[in-house]
Amino acid sequence: MATSDAIVQIGHVTLVVHDLDRVGAFYEDVIGLEQISRDASEARYGVDGKVLVQLLADKTARKSGREEAGLFHTAFLLPERADLGAWLNRAAEKGWRLEGASDHLVSEALYLSDPEGNGIEIYRDRAREDWPRKGGQILMATDRLDLRDVMAEARGPWRGAPSGTVIGHVHLQVGALDPAEPFYAETLGADVMARYPGANFHGWSGYHHHLATNVWNSRGAKERHQPATGLAEVGLRAEPEALAHFTERFGESVTDPWGTRFTMAAK
Repeated sequence: MATSDAIVQIGHVTLVVHDLDRVGAFYEDVIGLEQISRDASEARYGVDGKVLVQLLADKTARKSGREEAGLFHTAFLLPERADLGAWLNRAAEKGWRLEGASDHLVSEALYLSDPEGNGIEIYRDRAREDWPRKGGQILMATDRLDLRDVMAEARGPWRGAPSGTVIGHVHLQVGALDPAEPFYAETLGADVMARYPGANFHGWSGYHHHLATNVWNSRGAKERHQPATGLAEVGLRAEPEALAHFTERFGESVTDPWGTRFTMAAK
């Protein structure tokens, strides 16, 4: 299943940063995105001409803490396992530091952070028919990933994020799962696809997750005080019926209980 098969998918994330040059260079050089537009205070990066990451420069913004609500990671979904292998080979060659690597049963994932501490996942999905299920939910795990096996899958060198790369999901830190679940499942309409200790995974149209929430670092967190670095907005893309329903209820945007803003536009 491609995320584009869902009635709603992730379009972009907007991040507030202190150093636009340094962070922008990271998304170009390490993640392999193309620069789509840039001025003194804002830069946009993406694939196939579509913006995936928007950076807003604010040198006066408060530095967000690890224990606050907000971004856990932005997850870039590559089209094939060979692409993940090519990126991993490039990371080894350049000495880019990974913070983790996991087999999640539905996917294989690599973890790192940008220069200002915004979490990043780079992953590939297994075929939908291979996703394990139990009791109506998708089973996910955090198992060891065989990095050498992934690297051996590469069919050539990494040449930047390939055509078809998207933000597959955005994982968020919240203060509590109880108020988070009604917002994401009922207000946004993203079904609970899986539960994990301290985390819920929400998706549209049967995808394992477009959005996730956890309290691993942020249990008890209150609404974030702005302006602050980190996640400012998650932009969703939707089919006409879902877009019309969102616009009728919320207008241009809606925020979760911790101040994370969601907008929605047409696919």
